[in-house]
Amino acid sequence: MAKLPILEFPDERLRTKAAPVETVDDEVRQLVDDMLETMYDARGIGLAATQIDVHRRVVVMDVSDDNSQPLVLINPRYTPIGDEKELLSEGCLSIPEHYAEVPRYLKVQLNALDRNGETYELEAEGLLAHCIQHEYDHLEGVLFVDYLSPLKRDRIRKKMQKRHKQMQDA
Repeated sequence: MAKLPILEFPDERLRTKAAPVETVDDEVRQLVDDMLETMYDARGIGLAATQIDVHRRVVVMDVSDDNSQPLVLINPRYTPIGDEKELLSEGCLSIPEHYAEVPRYLKVQLNALDRNGETYELEAEGLLAHCIQHEYDHLEGVLFVDYLSPLKRDRIRKKMQKRHKQMQDA
């Protein structure tokens, strides 16, 4: 397994729409393993392949307190269950140290392939439902800052650009 570099906003590669996975093979399973290691190392609860500059529809997540329930979503699709939304503070491994409240559906029905290419469904609510929607957005080239006002989004962009400059100068 390998820890992979995570792209950071405002990197334009984060705006790439991911392509479907045609076949779940050893290469995809290795990608899943590397993504899980990367996510856990970065202390995240979700990671989309787009964030590591692999533009395929693969997501890993684990919203458990002890990292004991990894979930693999290959070619995920979700449908809202009802119209009710809630605000939850979101962060992102691609936008470190920045958080904002984003409205997401309270409950969703997920359809995806697992690590072995088997189809599965699950009904999610709360943090898991938020995480599914957040990571799905990544596969569509959407970031949580896109839900913010242009002023807030621009402020975060400038702070991230300053952060990248400081890291390069160090």
